[in-house]
Amino acid sequence: MTTKSKKMGVMDLTVLVAVNMMGSGIIMLPASLAETGAISVLSWLVTVVGAMCIAYTFARCGALCRRSGGMSAYASEAHGKSAFFIASYTYYICLVISCVAIAVSATGYMAPFAPWIKETPIHTFITVVAILVVTMVANFKGPKITGRISNFTVWGIIIPVAGLSVLGWFWFDPAIFSAAWNPHGFTTGGAISSGISLTLWAFLGVESAGANSDAVENPERNVPLACLFGTGFAAIVYIASTTVIQGIIPNAELAASNAPFGLVFSTMFNPTIGMIVTGLAVIACIGSLLGWQFTNAQVAKSAADDHLFPTIFSKLSKDDAPIAGMLIMLVLELLLACMTISPNLLKQFNMLLNLAVFINMVPYVLSMTGLQVMLQKSHVSASEYRIASVVSTAAVLYSIYGVYSCGVEAVFGGTIITMVGYIFYGFIAGREKEQQLSQR
Repeated sequence: MTTKSKKMGVMDLTVLVAVNMMGSGIIMLPASLAETGAISVLSWLVTVVGAMCIAYTFARCGALCRRSGGMSAYASEAHGKSAFFIASYTYYICLVISCVAIAVSATGYMAPFAPWIKETPIHTFITVVAILVVTMVANFKGPKITGRISNFTVWGIIIPVAGLSVLGWFWFDPAIFSAAWNPHGFTTGGAISSGISLTLWAFLGVESAGANSDAVENPERNVPLACLFGTGFAAIVYIASTTVIQGIIPNAELAASNAPFGLVFSTMFNPTIGMIVTGLAVIACIGSLLGWQFTNAQVAKSAADDHLFPTIFSKLSKDDAPIAGMLIMLVLELLLACMTISPNLLKQFNMLLNLAVFINMVPYVLSMTGLQVMLQKSHVSASEYRIASVVSTAAVLYSIYGVYSCGVEAVFGGTIITMVGYIFYGFIAGREKEQQLSQR
C-alpha cells in the first residue's frame, strides 16, 4: 500500500503530465505551421483552451471511474461494451500511425548527418523502416528497460525547446515575424482551422494525465489541478517556441526544413550547436518511439485480456513483453509507412498527423461523453455537475472541430478504418453470444 508520504503532490504530478505530453510531437511542427504562417499562433490559442478542457475532463473521468481500461472504460460507461472495443481499437490504430509519424520525424532530423537519406523516397523509406524495426526489437526486453530509456531521452527535446522559448527572443526579429504572418492570404478562420490539427497533435497524450490518481495525494483536488497546470505549462512552451522560431528563420526556409529546431540553433549560435540539438532530437524521437510502441502493445494486451482482441496479443515473453503483439504492430507500421511514402518528409509527416488526429478523436469523444454517467453515478453536487458538464461539452465540441480541421482525406480514410473495427466487433459479439447460449 502506498503511504501518504510517498504519494505525489500537485507539483510532482504537474511535471509528470508536462513531460508525458512534451515528447517528440513538437519537433516537426514549426515547419508544418510555416505552411500557414505565423498567424498559426491563433490556432495555438484555440487549441490551448480546448486542450485544457480535455485535460480537465479526463482528470474527472480518471477520478470517478475505478475500472481498468482508461478511455475504453470511460466510453463503456455511456455507450456499452461495443464502445469499449471501438475506443481500444481506434486508440491502437492511432498509436500505430503516431509511431510511423515519429519515425518520419526522426528520419528528418537524421538527414543532416546522412544526406543520402533524402536522395530518393526509397532511401527515406528504408530509414523509416530501420528506425521502426530497431526500436521495436529494443522493446523485446520488457518494460523496465523501455521505461528507463524513454524517461531519459525525452529531455533531449524538452530542454532545447524550452531553452528556445526563453533564449530565442534575443534573436527575434519583428520584421521576419511580420513577413511570415500570413504569406498565403488565408482568412482568419481559415488560418485557424488549417493549424488546429497540427497544434492538437502536440497535445495528444493528455488522456494519460489522470491515469496516476491512485498514487496522488487528495486526487479529487490534485489530479485536475495538475492536469491543468501541466497542460498550461506545455502550452506556454509550445506557443513561445513556435512563435520565436518564426521571428528568427524566414518563413520559406522554415517551411522547407526537415529539422527546424536544429536549423534555428544553427542560426542563433553556430552549425555545431545546431547539429548537437539535431542529434538530441533524434535521440528523443527514438526514446519516444520506444515508449509509445510499448504502450500500444500494452493497450492491445489489455484488450486481449478482456477478450476484445485476439489472444495472441496477450502472450508474454519471459521478460514480460508481448512480443507476438509487437510483431503484429510492426507489420502494420511497415504497411502504413509503405502506403504513405513520399518524396517530401514534411508532406508524409502531415499526412500521418492528420490521420492520427482524426482517429484519436473517436475514443476522445466516446470516452468524454461517458463523464455524464459517471457524474450521476457518483451523486456529485449540483454545482460540480454543472461545471463538469459545461467543460466536458466544450471539450467534445473542440474535438469535433479537430476532426473538421483534419481535412477530407484524413476524415475519409479514418472513417473507413473505424468502420472496419465494427466488422471485428461483430465477430467478437457473436462469439460471446454463442458462449452464453452454450452455458445455458
